[in-house]
This record gives sequence, structure tokens and C-alpha cells, in this order.
Amino acid sequence: MSKVARLASRGAKGAKAVQQKKVKPNNVIKTYINAGQASPGPPLGPVLGQKGIAIGQFCKDFNERTKSIKEGIPIPTKITVNSDRTYTIKMNKPPVSYYLKAAAGISRGANSPGKEVVGKVTLKHVYEIAKIKSEDENLQDETMHYICRAVIGTARSIGIQVVEELDANEYRQFLLDLEQRKEQEKLEKEAMSLLKK
Repeated sequence: MSKVARLASRGAKGAKAVQQKKVKPNNVIKTYINAGQASPGPPLGPVLGQKGIAIGQFCKDFNERTKSIKEGIPIPTKITVNSDRTYTIKMNKPPVSYYLKAAAGISRGANSPGKEVVGKVTLKHVYEIAKIKSEDENLQDETMHYICRAVIGTARSIGIQVVEELDANEYRQFLLDLEQRKEQEKLEKEAMSLLKK
């Protein structure tokens, strides 16, 4: 390669670097964003910035579209970035685990699912959750039986037992006993860590 050809190729590379990056058409970002809480900070801001989306405008649009939903609920969101740096937002219903934890009255799933039960829901809860989730785009072609089985599987995976009927007073006592057991385990762990020192 001659000296002139090398200089010409360097110049072409430099010119390419100066040009703005082209956004590949149909870039898709799938993420969970809390309703009404989209902000330009991490983790959302950097991901959108890499795709060339105006972060402030996106946050404003998303928060406006989710203002009717209780703030803080995780919303599965699919953002499609077009080649002209515009975007479309598709939102689904919150995840099954959110509904199950709300129905069971707990804030977290089990640390070791399958070994411990942290909550209980009835078959009626399962059916109602399945009915809500059947409206999601990816589940519209599925049978209600299939969706109910998926909800039961998710319940097991986070330590929630599915029962036919549930007495409110019995369940309240179950949750109190569970809280006492967790507190006892926490005290035992602290005592063990003090003994090791």
C-alpha cells in the first residue's frame, strides 16, 4: 500500500468517526420501569443514551402514560428505537410475582423456595391474576388453564403456597408466626457471628 493510499484511508476513517452514529433500525430495549418514576439517572438513562434517545423526553412521556397507575409498581416495558431516533413504548401488566406478593400480603419471596412458605394465596387469587395477565400481548393466544398453571409455578418459585380456601384469621396468625420465626433466625445469626469473633 502506497503512502498516499494509507493517508487517504486514515482520512476516511477519521471522517467516519466524526459522523454521528447511525442508530440501527428496530433496536429493542426490554426493561422494568417503576410507574411514574422514570428518571434520567442509572440504570435507565445510560441505556437510553447509548441508543440516542432524548432521555428527558422519554421520562416525561413514560411518567405521563403511567400516571393512572399506582406509583412504584414495576411495569415491563418494551422500547423500540427507530432509525430517526424516535421510539415507541409498549407496556404490559406488572409481573405475576408482584400480584402474588400483593395477594399474599408479603413484601419479599422466600430465601429458599420449596423449603419455606412465606405466604398463601387461594385458587381464586390465581384465577384473578391469570385473568389480568391474559391481556398481555405475549399471553393473548394462551388458554386460561395454561396461564393459571404458570401463575401457580411462579407462586411456588417465590415460596407462596396455593390453597383452595383461606381463613383470614388463620392467615393472620400464619403471618405473625412467620415474622416471629424470621426474627428468631435473625437473632440466632447475630449470636453466631458474635461467637465467631
